[in-house]
Amino acid sequence: MATQVFKIPESLREDVKYSYCPGCDHGVAIRLVAEILDELNLKEKAILAASIGCSVTAYDFLNVDSIEAPHGRALAEATGVKRARPDKFVFTYQGDGDFASIGLAESLHAALRGENLSAICINNTTYGMTGGQLGPTTLLGQVTTTSPTGRNLEYYGYPIKIAEHIALCDGTAFSARVSLDSVANIRKAKEAIRKAFEVQIKGLGFGFVEILSTCPTNWKMTPDKAHDRVRDEMMKIFVPGIYKDITSEK
Repeated sequence: MATQVFKIPESLREDVKYSYCPGCDHGVAIRLVAEILDELNLKEKAILAASIGCSVTAYDFLNVDSIEAPHGRALAEATGVKRARPDKFVFTYQGDGDFASIGLAESLHAALRGENLSAICINNTTYGMTGGQLGPTTLLGQVTTTSPTGRNLEYYGYPIKIAEHIALCDGTAFSARVSLDSVANIRKAKEAIRKAFEVQIKGLGFGFVEILSTCPTNWKMTPDKAHDRVRDEMMKIFVPGIYKDITSEK
């Protein structure tokens, strides 16, 4: 008799129609979150603070209690929830524009305060939901709808390296950058998400994972070419790795 090796996680809803663009990596990232919620037995105590942008529909797919935050305020809401209900597992699922642009103050100060939260940030170098505008992580030279000649250093400055900035915050327990461009890197991404969740469970402080992701629609690429871009362009600037892990320092 055949042994089942792949199944839908209990923390992932089965009755929701997939709404992301073909080739988008949000589906992979959300499934990884669901798998970890199952494996750490967090489903019944988890609360998701969802952000504005493509990431907002995470609460359609994840079978956990959820609240929606105004643009950029997910970690502010998550802070309130966790302080009111410290017995709950509270996490955010955000895009780079939400986390590192309009919500940069909320994000950095949650890490600086050492809030016992976990945050996932999808970095696809653009504002995906609203039409592909230049965002805080847009690469130098990258063409977007609001930078039709490419991101100009003198005008726009450099893209923000989120994982490194969060790692510098004294209240951060774990900060990593991962990618979803290959099976091997997907496995590394899952382990990073697990660690970001575990530091909250252990009460160690702020856990963070930045995930390099594709946006084939706004990049105007096929999914395979989009993953090539992640490897050939994004990973040279946003280098994957663990930037802080206080559990390995002790």
